Amino acid sequence: MPASSVTSSPSAAPPSAGRPTAAELLDFVLRTAADQALVDSLPLDPEGRTWVRLDGPGGSEAWLIGWPPGTGTGWHDHAESVGAFATARGSLTEHSLAVRLPAGGWKTLELAEDLDRSRRLGAGDGRAFGRDHLHEVLNPSPDAHAISVHAYYPPLPLIRRFSRTGPVLRLEQVERPEDWQ
Repeated sequence: MPASSVTSSPSAAPPSAGRPTAAELLDFVLRTAADQALVDSLPLDPEGRTWVRLDGPGGSEAWLIGWPPGTGTGWHDHAESVGAFATARGSLTEHSLAVRLPAGGWKTLELAEDLDRSRRLGAGDGRAFGRDHLHEVLNPSPDAHAISVHAYYPPLPLIRRFSRTGPVLRLEQVERPEDWQ
């Protein structure tokens, strides 16, 4: 996730035991996505995604992200972090795979059938996910920006990026925090 020097701290309930759960992160992103003043403050670029780092609950990493029409993340995971995201404006589509990937030591995997999942998240919709979640997120609109809020705990130790051709998933790149902060 790329970073910006701007931070914001929406009001957040204290997480249980100091480590926010995926459900608590979902609560945070849904409440933050409903903060119209914060959402309206995000500068939008017609060509590329924009972002502002937020103070997430319990030491989590959080982001407010603007998505120009037709943009997306590509296939990626969040290593050992749990997370959540919510759409604040517009609509996003998430494609995910119902599979746990090996921790390391591979470059190419052939996926079994029936692993693909898709969901649309309109404004006010969110979802939480556990560790080992592999997905891509897209703004399918041909003419409207989308804005979303994302949170991860623990803060992202790395992001693995993948390409996909049919059933073949290929590890393409590993990004570390210094690559986006």
